[in-house]
Amino acid sequence: MSGEAGAGSGAVTQPLLERCRFLSGELLCAVSGGADSAALLALAVSTGQPVRAFHIDHGLRPQGPDEARRVTALSSELGVECEIIGLRVAAGPNLEARARAARYAALPRNVLTGHTADDLAETVLLQLLRGGALDALASMSPVGRPILGLRRSETEAVCDAIGYTPVEDPSNADARFRRNRIRHEVLPLLAEVMQRDTVPLLARAASLAGEERLLLDSLAAGLDPTDAKSLREAPLPLARRAVRKWLRGEHPPDAAAVDRVLEVARGDRVATEIVGGRRVRRSGGRLELLASGGDNSPRNS
Repeated sequence: MSGEAGAGSGAVTQPLLERCRFLSGELLCAVSGGADSAALLALAVSTGQPVRAFHIDHGLRPQGPDEARRVTALSSELGVECEIIGLRVAAGPNLEARARAARYAALPRNVLTGHTADDLAETVLLQLLRGGALDALASMSPVGRPILGLRRSETEAVCDAIGYTPVEDPSNADARFRRNRIRHEVLPLLAEVMQRDTVPLLARAASLAGEERLLLDSLAAGLDPTDAKSLREAPLPLARRAVRKWLRGEHPPDAAAVDRVLEVARGDRVATEIVGGRRVRRSGGRLELLASGGDNSPRNS
């Protein structure tokens, strides 16, 4: 990346900043070295606020150290301090999910990520096809994702403007991962069928769903999910929201589990198993969240 190219990047970055949601204060950016995260870093610098970069080397690919060097060089060119964090994620099942969990555990709590509108559209489709509903549509919040309103083509344009060649992650082309098939097969097919770019449509649906989810959550906040009578008398959408929030762990419970818990509240069943080694039972008009198996002591969700 040349300093001359970087100096002339304002014509590209400044118009895009109007569609970003950077808050005031120090901006902590997670930078993998790909186009999206590199653009995130460049756009953060363009705000004029203090910026720090963080790069995770999962120890999964031999090119990891080279990617760390390239992110360090990019950060230096942009005048940003960069911290390289080394992790060791063992190979095996659920590698992608385990690597993501390890990455977020190692990064600062308020770190910013380079998710774009294309990532949002992919996530919406994935979550809907897994059986989600409102929460599937609103599954990617703009909080901590300041460039969620940008397209992947625009982050690539930022990289071109600053003279940076993005890191190419070979796993992004691996058809074993559902997200990649959504990206490379499903979304292009949807665009062909609808004869238009469907990413903005999915992003708009996600934005509206997010607003409606906030409203439902605020209305359900006063509902005690452990009071069977209150759940029975509440409007069904609010009862579902209250139970979903009560049962939520790392991920929200599936719709079938929520409905079974409401059956317990109505007296249609005495207890039900839910994911995460937990069960819900009714006793004296109250619902209790318990560990499955021999431990019957109530648990917090």
